[in-house]
Amino acid sequence: MADQPTQLVTKRIYDEPSDDDGCRVLVDRLWPRGVSKESAGLDLWLKEIAPSPPLRTEFAHMQERFADFRKAYLAELEQNPAVDTLLDLAGKHSRVTLLYAARDADVNHARVLLEFLAPLLKRSRRGRKEH
Repeated sequence: MADQPTQLVTKRIYDEPSDDDGCRVLVDRLWPRGVSKESAGLDLWLKEIAPSPPLRTEFAHMQERFADFRKAYLAELEQNPAVDTLLDLAGKHSRVTLLYAARDADVNHARVLLEFLAPLLKRSRRGRKEH
């Protein structure tokens, strides 16, 4: 990949795939209802990056629990080796789209994941430029 910064974006899996999506990564632990593997147009299903089953169940996509969920999920991500897989993908693609099934575009784990990855990408880009 060129020195161009990788764009990380989120998108609902139910939205039409686009060439602009770049590398399409499903970041949900469960396969989304009503989506065929063919229509998903995935490059990778990285279910290991999703919140743990107990955390996902506790959150249950309830907005009033999102702040606590966010804090707990960020703590999980600190210990999650699948983060390295996403960082490697970001190093190979100019755009990585994190796909999720949740209805709310703002209150979901993919947004928290994006928030977690952004500073790591900046650091890894700086490291590549110094070498």
